[in-house]
Amino acid sequence: MAILRFTLKCVLWSITLGSPIFAGWWLYQDSQSASVSWLTDTVKTGSIEITVPATGTLEPSNYVDVGAQVSGQIKTLYVSEGDVVKKGQLLAEIDATVFETEVKRSRASLLSQKAQRDQLVAQLELAESQLERDRRLNARGAVSDDSLKQSETDIVVQRAKLAATEAELQVDEAALEQDLITLSYSQIYAPMDGTITSVEVRVGQTLNASQSAPTLMTISDLSHMTLRANVSEADIQRLSPDMPVRFSTLGNPNDFFYSSLEKVLPTPLVNNDVVLYQVLIKVDNEAGHLMDGMSTQVFFIEAQAKDVLTIPLAAISERPRGTVAYIPGPESGSRATTPVKIGLKNRTQVEIVSGLDINDSVIVGRENGASSEKSISLTGSSSSRGPMGGRRGF
Repeated sequence: MAILRFTLKCVLWSITLGSPIFAGWWLYQDSQSASVSWLTDTVKTGSIEITVPATGTLEPSNYVDVGAQVSGQIKTLYVSEGDVVKKGQLLAEIDATVFETEVKRSRASLLSQKAQRDQLVAQLELAESQLERDRRLNARGAVSDDSLKQSETDIVVQRAKLAATEAELQVDEAALEQDLITLSYSQIYAPMDGTITSVEVRVGQTLNASQSAPTLMTISDLSHMTLRANVSEADIQRLSPDMPVRFSTLGNPNDFFYSSLEKVLPTPLVNNDVVLYQVLIKVDNEAGHLMDGMSTQVFFIEAQAKDVLTIPLAAISERPRGTVAYIPGPESGSRATTPVKIGLKNRTQVEIVSGLDINDSVIVGRENGASSEKSISLTGSSSSRGPMGGRRGF
């Protein structure tokens, strides 16, 4: 019976179209349809979002390179990498023998100037007393005017010497204060709360701070991090301030962190003619799961919809008259279309606004039973992809 039906179809199509080629093509299509079984999926409730992907690196939002302001040998280190420190905590000491000697010298010079000042004060008091005596004697004619004038001149000279000594005394006091400050620089204290993320020196190492301040260690505040993401110039216009951001680390790709976009830096990075813009994202890290230098996969959420009906993108076709979804036909192995209204669409899924209900079946591809090869295209051996990565034709 099947052979008779096959022969009758060939004859009818040959007579109608006047060509055995059309008859053979029709027969091939009929035999293919008989052997096709469709791959189906169901309409589900879920979330869909459109994202801008990027990669990035985590770094502390606030950190300080702790340096030395004096030269000398590292005498003691009180911390190591990974230690948590508080502001004002003693971190290291530099050998202060030279600075202590300078302080002693300045103190001795200051004492000498004070002694000289006291001497000049005594001499001035004596000269003033002598002047008063000469004035009384001069009034009675016992002392000449020249002697009185000399006593008055001695007063002026003594006062000038005392003023000069007072000035030198202030210089010595400033020198002592400076030496005490320099001595205090031999002890390195933490300028902020944080974690020691690196130590650049060792006990016994000699530092030379004559030209620049050598870095001893770095303190970072790891409770607040900055994610520095690199975004392609093709996608940078899609970003906006306060845009939601989701990211994960390479070590734990299924554990997501959420934040928002802070700023886009204006100067690009150009590497092998690839233009990338840096985007800064503030991240709260009170739990301490994130660490300095971690690589991340970042998704800037351009649009999203939650608790909506979704189907695979391969199950729809956008046509000039509207969008249709492919559904199983009434007969076994057949397929049909139904008009649908869609919302958000990404590379894999599409939101169904109307036209389908939850748990409805849709066709996402076909399985060729004759060749035992599965194809996710509904058009045969090849398929064309749309701009969002979906398959457009059947």
